[in-house]
Amino acid sequence: MDRDTGARAVLVAAMASGQGKTSVTAALARKLVRQGLRVRVFKCGPDFIDPMLLERASGAPVHTLDLWMVGLDECRRRLHDAARETDAILIEGVMGLYDGSPSAADLAREFGVPVLAVIDASAMAQTLGAVARGLRDYGPVQMAGVVANRIASEGHANMVASSLRDIPLVGWLPRQDAPLPERHLGLVLPGEVEGLDALLDRLADSLHFDEAAWKAMPVLPQSAPEWEQVDRLLDGRCIAIARDAAFCFLYPANLDLLQKMGARLRYFSPLADEAVPSDADAVFLPGGYPELHCAELAQAACWQDSIRAAHARGLPILAECGGMMALAGGLQDKEGKRWPMAGLLPGEVRMQPRLAGLGAHAMPTERGPVRGHTFHYSLLDTALPAQAYTVKTGSGAQGEAVYRIGSLTASYFHSYFPSNPPAIASLFGGGKP
Repeated sequence: MDRDTGARAVLVAAMASGQGKTSVTAALARKLVRQGLRVRVFKCGPDFIDPMLLERASGAPVHTLDLWMVGLDECRRRLHDAARETDAILIEGVMGLYDGSPSAADLAREFGVPVLAVIDASAMAQTLGAVARGLRDYGPVQMAGVVANRIASEGHANMVASSLRDIPLVGWLPRQDAPLPERHLGLVLPGEVEGLDALLDRLADSLHFDEAAWKAMPVLPQSAPEWEQVDRLLDGRCIAIARDAAFCFLYPANLDLLQKMGARLRYFSPLADEAVPSDADAVFLPGGYPELHCAELAQAACWQDSIRAAHARGLPILAECGGMMALAGGLQDKEGKRWPMAGLLPGEVRMQPRLAGLGAHAMPTERGPVRGHTFHYSLLDTALPAQAYTVKTGSGAQGEAVYRIGSLTASYFHSYFPSNPPAIASLFGGGKP
């Protein structure tokens, strides 16, 4: 494929979850990269797992775009920075195209990005055209075209194409014998999938793609406001960050902000029984999958001793969701077996068969609200009173409990750090320079 001037951008959306948005986005990203294009992928809405896979497919970090959590200005800056630096921008939507407020459709309209609709064609043929036209006209949105997923044959693809009338069939994927594996919080982590790159290559190879339709798509403008200067509120401070298969829910923007504020980041692995680094001035325990690694965490005496010692020394500790679960007295897994955890937070965590918390929230702080979200299948049973509660977006209802014990702040809430840098700096012991 010849490289053109400017970046073409599409928002890959669907009528509902489960249609194959991630598979199509990953396949298209890998296909364009293999054709020599510079590709940048974004994820619409709060998510940690899909971006890991899409980063593997595209070879570049995947940032979040969300009109509420990230904010209009930062979304605009990230999009237009990508337009200056790349040839193709793919934005994977969230849930259905019009679900939520703001929705993926709102994002597409705000920035003039056309929608590429992924539609599962496994149980229909010509009716797919009605679905596509409904997705286009309901909002309405600018429709770049359709990628039909789980197509049975070329004849099936031709029937779908004829049903679309004035909407182009940009591509189609046949049914996959080995789809991307999933678990309760979403896709399995990329590092756990044997032969993932080969799987992504097979997806790219199987994607029937109309390059002429792609080249007909508009180019995103390449000018944007400059990034605002961030005060170095964490200058000289070392922040130790747990990072392994149990603690992996990390927004790239969060890490970028800590460094822009002057922090030095040191990663360590509780799963490998690594201690909190001795030069740490603060500790961040992000979310992840501790419930899948209970035995290793329960036996990680060095890690447990070190986090208790860090707390005793008064080091600021921020524990989010899975990070908080690992600090409870015990963690009961899906089979009902209890495993002892670090014990900084009194109480027991129990895995639930159903989703226990989901949605966009804001956490109050002395320096204003921090925006973010919650998504968990466990519950914490504790007698410790909450020091605050997050607020659910839209309804204003009470959300997740925020616990504070000395220098520890713990909650099921996942923070998007750039939404309030001074508040985040304060959580890690920073202040005005």
